[in-house]
Amino acid sequence: MRIAVAGKGGAGKTTIAATMARLLARDGRRVVAIDADSNPNLGPALGVPAAAEPGFLPADIVSRRLHGPALAEPLDTVLDAHAAAGPDGTLLARMGMPTHAEDGCMCAAHATVSALLTALGDHDDLVAIVDLEASPEHLSRGTARHVDLLLVIAEPYYRALEAARRIAVLAAELPIPQVAVVANKVRAATDAVAVADFCARHGLDLAGEVPWSDAALDADAAGVPLLDRAPEDAAVGAVRSLAGMLVDAAVTACRPERR
Repeated sequence: MRIAVAGKGGAGKTTIAATMARLLARDGRRVVAIDADSNPNLGPALGVPAAAEPGFLPADIVSRRLHGPALAEPLDTVLDAHAAAGPDGTLLARMGMPTHAEDGCMCAAHATVSALLTALGDHDDLVAIVDLEASPEHLSRGTARHVDLLLVIAEPYYRALEAARRIAVLAAELPIPQVAVVANKVRAATDAVAVADFCARHGLDLAGEVPWSDAALDADAAGVPLLDRAPEDAAVGAVRSLAGMLVDAAVTACRPERR
């Protein structure tokens, strides 16, 4: 299963992606966490020390094919060479980032993620958690077409919800089997109702909600993962429930045609 996590900047997608990846790995699943942000932060959120982070996925792992980029070597060979071990048995892979100003477009970097996601779709024993950048570029380029589920993280206020709606509209034009909203930083029942009403008005599926977490702020200030700082926090519990529900549903459902 390939789950991409998208949303407005600051919505909490990286914290949710990292926490979900580790919780699924603790549950015995083989998890590949992909930092698909050109300004990467998934490693620290997972708890991978800077010195242990892998290099960026190089362009030469990609072979151009008729139907788009594909890996030039077997998936396990690529992961062995270009991914790093993270806590709880996760693997971390990172999309490239600009090395200098005026470097030009990120076409090659996006192609590596696209090829990796395509290959991951052929491995039922793997769960991929993809942290997308706060931009629609993964959708406009079609990189995210290769996921099975797009989770759009939305805070309970208008601009964040509108950003989520725009992402969902673009995603609907791609062959992504499921797109769903997760309400994050929910402080009160009125927040949850507001998100649910917005989703209902715009025909968006609401997968769940994650409560406001002071511990998440404390963890970020300390430079440690939320899961290590406050493993019993209510936000961690909500992500645990969400991850279990999503993956269990995917296992029992008929698998969509691979693209």
